[in-house]
Amino acid sequence: MKLLFKQKLFSWFDSYDVYDADGNTVFTVKGELAWGHLFRIYDATGKELGYLKQRPFRLFGTFDMYSGVTHVGSIRERFSFFGHNFEIDLNGWSVEGNFIACDYVIIAPGGELIAEITRRIWEWTDTFEIDVKKTKDALYVLMVVIAIDADIESRNNH
Repeated sequence: MKLLFKQKLFSWFDSYDVYDADGNTVFTVKGELAWGHLFRIYDATGKELGYLKQRPFRLFGTFDMYSGVTHVGSIRERFSFFGHNFEIDLNGWSVEGNFIACDYVIIAPGGELIAEITRRIWEWTDTFEIDVKKTKDALYVLMVVIAIDADIESRNNH
């Protein structure tokens, strides 16, 4: 399942639309005012699927992921002398790659590729191509991409 994750050009809080390969809206992500980042994720019909909430007052960004109201995992930045390094507590997944260039992969414990993420350059807003191998993983992959993008943007703006 190929997704195009595109930040809205004029939005007070971070908001994104996520499209499929045919240009149909699959998800809408709306940022809200909160202590730390808070992103609510909706399907194409406007039904809330889950949300992503940053834990405030942490040295390294930590985001909790919720499907509905159920906590499903978290992602946090770990200390690294060489750029960004993230740890995922979700299904045993890990992330590897170049986070500054936003070119990375999500991998399952046995080495199975879950998703590939690449940033499109020469776009007006943050735009990512996400190739999710299994449709059932799309929501969780999207949460990981949002958390990494929000954490890197926060660090670059401070």
